[in-house]
Amino acid sequence: MQTTGQQPSHRSQDFAIPRERMAERLRDHYHIKDLKVLEAMRAVPRHAFVPEALQSRAYGDHALPISGSQTISQPYIVARMTELLELKQESRVLEIGAGSGYQTAVLAKIAGQVYSIERIADLARQAQGRIRQLGIYNATVKCFDGTLGWATHAPYDGILVAAGGPSVPEPLVAQLRIGGRLVVPIGATRESQRLIRVIKTATGSTQEDHGACAFVPLIGQHGWTS
Repeated sequence: MQTTGQQPSHRSQDFAIPRERMAERLRDHYHIKDLKVLEAMRAVPRHAFVPEALQSRAYGDHALPISGSQTISQPYIVARMTELLELKQESRVLEIGAGSGYQTAVLAKIAGQVYSIERIADLARQAQGRIRQLGIYNATVKCFDGTLGWATHAPYDGILVAAGGPSVPEPLVAQLRIGGRLVVPIGATRESQRLIRVIKTATGSTQEDHGACAFVPLIGQHGWTS
């Protein structure tokens, strides 16, 4: 896809009605309860993170393709994963798989600081450019192997992984603070996963299963090999 079609559009008012309908669907149909999450979904212009040809579909109830054979997740998945992190204004968050930067922007509307990793260099550069153009300065995107985490800024209050791996990457658990939450899709195949929340405790960690999901593969040293 042409990257020129993925630059932010500042015509946010053009999409105000579909964006509000998206937020209402998240609240009424999907039962997203965290008001901070709903407000962030209202505030971030999702159409600015998809190719121009797909902007009219930006607020639909589905994922959309972006460059690099990647996707921008269904709004429900973005909202649900964010809600499971239980973020506060002072939270420090690590995101693995920035993609278009949309999830990064949503996290940045709620948390104090967001550090995001994207393994595809062009996507990382574009995502950083978009969030800056939208006036978001508490989020940073770099190109790296996300399965290794970003130890410099650890420990994190929350870690969100926007790609599906075969098992929970241990470096990410190690970079959580005690009481911190890691939300990650895990599955034995690349085609489907379960949405897992890991909560770090003083003696280890606990895991919760939050249902079926499907993500692009998590590639890296502690994910799929290719």
